[in-house]
Amino acid sequence: MAKTIPDSTKNSLHWRLADRAHERWPDLAEVRMRYRAAFAYVDGVLADGQVIRLCRLRYLGSATTWSFAIYRASHDDYEDNILPSGSFTGTAEEALDCACGLYLNDSTAWTSDPRRINDEDH
Repeated sequence: MAKTIPDSTKNSLHWRLADRAHERWPDLAEVRMRYRAAFAYVDGVLADGQVIRLCRLRYLGSATTWSFAIYRASHDDYEDNILPSGSFTGTAEEALDCACGLYLNDSTAWTSDPRRINDEDH
C-alpha cells in the first residue's frame, strides 16, 4: 500500500527545494509542487513564466530519502532513474540538481563540488 506524504513533510520538502533552487539554480524563478498519494511532482518556473516539469519523487517514509524519476519530455511521462551518485535513492535536493542539470543544460550538476580539488577544500 502506498504511503501518503504527511503535510509536514510536504511543507518541508517545498521549502528545502525552493532554498536549493535559489542557492544553485538562478534560472528558476520558482519551484512548484504537486502531490498525489506517495508522489511529489516537481516543476520549475523560469523567469519568463514558462513551467517545466522536472522530476517525480516517491515518498519512502522519510523526509530525507526519496526515490527519483526524471520527467521525459519526449514521452510526456516519468521514468525511475538513478541519481548521479549511482544510488536509486537520495535527497530531494540531489534529485532537483539532477533534473535541473538536464533541463537547464548544466552538467556540473552531475559532478562533485567544483570547489574540491584533490579532496581538499579550496
